Amino acid sequence: MRLEKKATVISTSVAAVLVVMKMTVGILSGSIAVLASAIDSMLDLIVSLFNYFALHTAEKDPDDQFHYGRSKIEPLAAVIEGVVISFSALFIFYEALVKIAHPRAMERMNESIGVMIVSFIITAFLVAFLNSVAKKTKNMVIKADALHYRTDLFSNGAVLMALVLISYTAEELIDPILGISIAIYMIYSAIPIIKEGILMLLDAALENEDLQKIKDVLAAEPIIKDYHYLQTRESGSHIFVSVHAVFNVSISLYDAHIVSDAVEEKIRNLFPDKKTHILMHMDPYDDSELNEKEDHY
Repeated sequence: MRLEKKATVISTSVAAVLVVMKMTVGILSGSIAVLASAIDSMLDLIVSLFNYFALHTAEKDPDDQFHYGRSKIEPLAAVIEGVVISFSALFIFYEALVKIAHPRAMERMNESIGVMIVSFIITAFLVAFLNSVAKKTKNMVIKADALHYRTDLFSNGAVLMALVLISYTAEELIDPILGISIAIYMIYSAIPIIKEGILMLLDAALENEDLQKIKDVLAAEPIIKDYHYLQTRESGSHIFVSVHAVFNVSISLYDAHIVSDAVEEKIRNLFPDKKTHILMHMDPYDDSELNEKEDHY
């Protein structure tokens, strides 16, 4: 089993445990903050299950229906995760407003504080693990999952602080105000996840820094006189690069092919943690202007 899939199995198991703990105490205590954290953990569980499915599907080999594989399900999973986070935040925001309008006393404060301490510790270990996996694999789904649980870590800490303050001050308004703060933070955290996923689904080019590295490799090859139509895109754990390389008209196809293979290998080495697919068109002359005229007509 890939490390990424193992990470989703672990995060799913942790989320399931946290849901049971928080939901039980949240319902019994009447705390909006604890209940909000429980709902967030329930959504974590759903998202982690979907992430496992996405990673399992994305690693399938290309077939007659999907010639380029199914790697785009990874950014799709990231977008869905961001949307789920946003909707859960809106629900928490609504529940907090309801409690402000119709205050109700909290109960079982000791149990609430205890479950949030345990949740904070468990989530901290999970975040450290997911960050380690994301750093090793550069996988977008795991990065999104790590970011998601990192927001949980902050919200768990905030809920814990609020419960302690309420137990000392008896000010119940702290609970819904904290719920609103958590909701706003969750939406703020979801925006970059959704943005990155959408850009990948729309086949956005690689970052300028990565593009420059590819250009440097092409420019460093003395046999290649020039190049044009450099196009790049990223799809989950896959990178696609296509380019027209201009060779001297007298070079043999065999020699041009040898040079192209060497250049492709250098480009692949730029992205050791990705599966890089390179399509190099070998031109005996610069046909960019001719093709541009044909495209115009």
